[in-house]
Amino acid sequence: MTALRRFAFACLAAPLALGLAACGEDAATDGAPRGEPIAAIPPPAGQSWVEVAAVTPEGGVRIGNPEAPLKLVEYASHTCHVCAEFSQQGAVPLDGYVEKGVVSYEIRNLVRDPVDLTIAVLARCSGPGAFHPLANQVWGNFDALMATVQSNGEALQQASQAAPAQRLQAIGQASGLIEFFAERGISRDQAMQCLANTAQAEQIAEASDAQAQELNITGTPTFFLNGTRLQPTSWGPNQAGPGLEAALQQAGAR
Repeated sequence: MTALRRFAFACLAAPLALGLAACGEDAATDGAPRGEPIAAIPPPAGQSWVEVAAVTPEGGVRIGNPEAPLKLVEYASHTCHVCAEFSQQGAVPLDGYVEKGVVSYEIRNLVRDPVDLTIAVLARCSGPGAFHPLANQVWGNFDALMATVQSNGEALQQASQAAPAQRLQAIGQASGLIEFFAERGISRDQAMQCLANTAQAEQIAEASDAQAQELNITGTPTFFLNGTRLQPTSWGPNQAGPGLEAALQQAGAR
């Protein structure tokens, strides 16, 4: 059975609850790279590094200089409150590091539930350049979105029983996500067409499943810098220690 079918045939409420329990609980190492300050690298004429976006071979979406000396990868879930907190605190300052051409930032989906998968598909609906802004919009409105999801539990349960080709469309409608993305430039027709693309949804879900197993990722967010797993799950310092910004600066970002 494919990863999409495992998500699609599961009861919606249970996976969502399990996913929330796994949010922010991944074990990690504290081997962040170290380096001297790195000078800014100018973008091509007329471009901004933040606007340079591409889908990677791993299925993530990267913004920034593809040859940046510091390559940051986040395994993230759109239904994870810790990921939302990271975005709310870190999205703007992280863009500042990306803009200097020193850091590239890639988001790879770690799909935890059908609503998460639905958002992952919708966020890709306008191409790679819109993915990061739309993902940050979801995380920036996290509490209101999740309240709508939780309040529509019965409708979402019914949506999860729809035929496979229509299941994500039904979840998108029952969860209010179609309307949310329509307010951000993705028309209802465009959203429904994207959600009917089961091949893309399966690709996202299967990449998530394979990479989680390969890298032993059990919680979100999980960060890697130049291939090294990082300890922080927050942008700034907290009770667990220094945040991700400190790790970037230790590696040479300024």
